[in-house]
Amino acid sequence: MYCKNCGTLVDDNSSICPKCGAPMNSSNFSDNQVVDKGGFLWGLLGCCVPIAGLILFLVWKDTKPKTAKAAGIGALVSVILGVIYYILVFVLSIGIGISAGM
Repeated sequence: MYCKNCGTLVDDNSSICPKCGAPMNSSNFSDNQVVDKGGFLWGLLGCCVPIAGLILFLVWKDTKPKTAKAAGIGALVSVILGVIYYILVFVLSIGIGISAGM
């Protein structure tokens, strides 16, 4: 466990922190657990910068699965929208070219 007062790694059986002397009770220690809430902003970052979303997904997939999923979905949405945009531009340009030629 870690001391909430100074952040020092403390033995599980210790009653006080060896660095700062704070008493180690249930309200003064942390198991250093990772917070994984997902988050809209990570998905937005993944959507705006797809390569960042992909990298974050690959880095966090084991330690922060919800946040990794949000970033990965954002990147995937961005790539899908980009592909749809280019298909529409291609189809519309062919349609305009055909109608201008007639």
